[in-house]
Amino acid sequence: MPDVGVLSAHLLSGFQKELFTRLAEAGHEHLRPRHGAVLAYIAGTGTRASELSERSGQHKQVIGTLIDELERLGYVTRQPDPADRRAKLVVPTDLGRDQMVQARRIIADIENRLAQLVGPDRFAEFKAVFTEIARAH
Repeated sequence: MPDVGVLSAHLLSGFQKELFTRLAEAGHEHLRPRHGAVLAYIAGTGTRASELSERSGQHKQVIGTLIDELERLGYVTRQPDPADRRAKLVVPTDLGRDQMVQARRIIADIENRLAQLVGPDRFAEFKAVFTEIARAH
């Protein structure tokens, strides 16, 4: 039986392939899995780059590069943080918010299909255990 690292890699690879293929079909063909380090963690009202780095586990420089790319693609803008004018918020644009809606729909479809594969109770338990392990690591 493969180890948990190999299993996790296979699950992530298949998940990302389906998610980004379906996002491309929904009009978001320029997005790549690397953009998930920002898009999966950004709030609709905006998030500081430092928070995106912390949430995603990516280095601040990597997040900065991804924000630059997403800004060029029209998915986010940088705006002053009303709580601290010296700081900037990364805020999704209309295009970014559409991607967020589409991604939530696609992810729900993927998870529903997985739940049907193993049964809803087993899938719920899998997510609970996987969450516990991920938080402890």
